[in-house]
Amino acid sequence: MKLASLLALTAAPLALFAATPALADHHAATDAAAIPAATGTGPALWKVADEDTTIYLFGTVHVLPKEVEWYDATIATALEGSDMIVTEIKMDKASEGELQQLSMSLGMLPSGTTLRSLLTPEQTASYEAGLAKLGAPPQAFDPLKPWLAGLTLSLLPLMQQGYSPDSGVEKVLLAKAGTKPQGALETAQFQLGIFNDMPTEAQVAFMMEAVEGMDEVKPMLDRMVAEWAKGDADELAKIMNDGMNDPAVADALLYNRNANWAEWIDTRLDEPGSVFIAVGAGHLAGAKSVQDYLAQKGITVTRVK
Repeated sequence: MKLASLLALTAAPLALFAATPALADHHAATDAAAIPAATGTGPALWKVADEDTTIYLFGTVHVLPKEVEWYDATIATALEGSDMIVTEIKMDKASEGELQQLSMSLGMLPSGTTLRSLLTPEQTASYEAGLAKLGAPPQAFDPLKPWLAGLTLSLLPLMQQGYSPDSGVEKVLLAKAGTKPQGALETAQFQLGIFNDMPTEAQVAFMMEAVEGMDEVKPMLDRMVAEWAKGDADELAKIMNDGMNDPAVADALLYNRNANWAEWIDTRLDEPGSVFIAVGAGHLAGAKSVQDYLAQKGITVTRVK
């Protein structure tokens, strides 16, 4: 799977970097009818509604350059008129601290084993060359499991080139939401477990893709951000599908989770109120999206913008 696609699908690694400097360094209700008409510009926003419940679906990018402007009146009206905001995982300060501890608990190799001891001589040479590009010593990530090293090596080049989890969409939305109640569709343990449960060979392959793709990940993410910012969900899906080369990974990271979230939305429609859901944009684009699974349940999804 292309690493830029991964960055559009999971929030935990980005929240981890925001929380871990060592690795990186009463509201007025608004009627749904007040949402401005779709303009075809800006990130896409959808809604699901019945007689007493409105649920907004907003696709996010978890890491962005800080100069990207995307928060507009339509998004603001939907968020301000919602009773709560729901993200993939909890992203408050307490949760970020727990995530840091969890990553260190799950992501460390057993004593006596080093990351480089798991690599072939050819892989070791490529890996150390990649670290040199980042200005990191060869032993920098020796204590880490390959999956955690891979996440680190996929994000550090982006952060060195202007991308930041602190500028990510969820961070901005949560700041705008203020004291609104926050909910989550998943736990950080579940998301990190997707990586931690991979066999060691698969973890190494994932890490080596990060090493060998250091020069490619930013251009691909730039393309994804450009389509996201235009609200072109179809083109975003095409770019993401280019990276979906492992059906098992696609199921674990994307399709199974989309089905689970559609079930959550279906259940939430039984409770009155308004909810603003913000999840990685890849989950709201292409075949087997959250919208597709909702349609299978007979639930209509309307694009707001």
